[in-house]
Amino acid sequence: MIIGVLQEPVFETRVSLLPEAVASLTKKAITVLIETGAGIKASASDDDYSKAGAQIKSAKEIIAASDIVLCIHQPSPQFLPETSGPDSRILIGVYQPLFNFQQMKNWAANGITSFSLDMLPRTTRAQTMDVLSSQANIAGYKAVLYAANIFPKYFPMFMTAAGSIPPAKVLILGAGVAGLQAIATARRLGAIVEVFDTRAAVKEEVMSLGAKFVEVEGAADASKAGGYAVEQTAEFLQKQKQKIADSIAKADIVITTAQIPGKPSPVLVTATMIEAMKKGSVIIDLAAATGGNTELTKDNETVYHHGVAIVGNSALPSTMPSDASKLYGKNVLNFLHLIIDKDGKVNLNWEDDLVKGSCITHGGEIMNERVKALI
Repeated sequence: MIIGVLQEPVFETRVSLLPEAVASLTKKAITVLIETGAGIKASASDDDYSKAGAQIKSAKEIIAASDIVLCIHQPSPQFLPETSGPDSRILIGVYQPLFNFQQMKNWAANGITSFSLDMLPRTTRAQTMDVLSSQANIAGYKAVLYAANIFPKYFPMFMTAAGSIPPAKVLILGAGVAGLQAIATARRLGAIVEVFDTRAAVKEEVMSLGAKFVEVEGAADASKAGGYAVEQTAEFLQKQKQKIADSIAKADIVITTAQIPGKPSPVLVTATMIEAMKKGSVIIDLAAATGGNTELTKDNETVYHHGVAIVGNSALPSTMPSDASKLYGKNVLNFLHLIIDKDGKVNLNWEDDLVKGSCITHGGEIMNERVKALI
């Protein structure tokens, strides 16, 4: 068994496996190939990988030799034809197939077997492989730190000889993994936190972290959405809009996290709401990659409107590459246990809901029903 790890595109600082994860594979007599420089941005040198038992190779050599290729993002198209054939290589990463379904169609045509870990069923058994949660936790933490860095005032309350400084007021839209970590981080920094979520079930978690839960009656049931938002009725959206508008007008920091799988992010914050905010306020939009939760969000950009900074950043885990890679690597290792048998050979058990649910392409076909429906 040979597992290869590719270097990610220039914008990505993470790597699929750190040396400590590589060591756990080589101890099982699995050969691991690492592309030259793959872990540099995550503080892992080629020498570190060599000491862990890996071999340093070029991307072309890795693609040609590996049974399984690990790459968080889609690999360069120039290498993909080499993966085709009856014994096609397996690609494992986070490929957002519900948005990149045409690329998935091309992979199927080339005989590529691909697993996208963002499509894992959100079940208890899948928690140790849940890359969305492990990375969202980092995003929520960094969102608050980023906001504190550019916010022109203190977060905690201060009482000084020169006068008192009131604490910052933070509004968090969405109490999923990222939202809950944002609550905890903002509270540790001394801010007053309000939280809005359509799921009443998260109220207890929110309050246990010391935040106030803003309720809106009449929300559609989101208990089976795996922590994501769901589409709501027009009547509820109107109530929601008014509640959010009231809270945003008082907020110094707004962190938005709401996303719907395979669809554009719901717009929760209008330009009018932003114009009602105090100058110097900050919005961190973690849903920027899928359109954003504000009308003015631009992915990977900071937009200023009426003195308010709107930061579109859905790649915050990449700002903490060492721990982000460590957690991602653990998720990958746990997934590999599902598709590698005790003899170190690939064994794709289609009776396993996690294997079946995360497989996008195999044997020249689109395997995932949701992706197939889009095509």
